[in-house]
Amino acid sequence: MALTREDVLKVAKLSMLEFKESEVMTLQNELNDILEFVSKLDEANVEGVVPMTQVNEMYNSFREDVVRESLTKEEAIKNAPEEVEGSFAVPRTVSGN
Repeated sequence: MALTREDVLKVAKLSMLEFKESEVMTLQNELNDILEFVSKLDEANVEGVVPMTQVNEMYNSFREDVVRESLTKEEAIKNAPEEVEGSFAVPRTVSGN
């Protein structure tokens, strides 16, 4: 199925793009080349090939969510570079003007 000049103009309008007449002819040729290339996929024998969504075999790698003891506030604060009144001190990121 080859795209016509009118097809290219319709797609351009839907995409809210404007092209010069010389560009329309170039786009028509390029889009037809792309469609011809993609149509070659129809020739591929895919019988017995399992559809996949990922090239690499990946499985759900989530771990079980287990409640366990965490750091106390004091243990966490002792690793802070700076602390003010029991809280982490960080540089101001928003000016007060």
